[in-house]
Amino acid sequence: QVQLVESGGGLVQPGGSLRLSCAASRSIFSIAAMGWYRQAPGKQREWVAGISRGGSTMYAESVRGRFTISRDNAKNTVYLQMNSLKPEDTAVYYCNTKPSGGDYWGQGTQVTVSS
Repeated sequence: QVQLVESGGGLVQPGGSLRLSCAASRSIFSIAAMGWYRQAPGKQREWVAGISRGGSTMYAESVRGRFTISRDNAKNTVYLQMNSLKPEDTAVYYCNTKPSGGDYWGQGTQVTVSS
């Protein structure tokens, strides 16, 4: 079974915060690192943040210091806490994992940062 389901997107004012969640099937979550990507209209999908099975994190320069990725192994869920949001953060955000022999994506959740 392959399943990644994002939630938590919405409309927020500049400077505001949102927390995105990605619920994963245990067969995927227990195997590989997890990551967040985003795609704005007319732009290529870009990597945002990643977290290893052991909890090590990495961030794109554009979000470092503002976003925090974390995982709850008991709930098979990865989170993206987004603070100090800017209009340029507006995009569809996707959860992703790449275990050996696979490349899996969620359906995406829309984040809109606007006054």
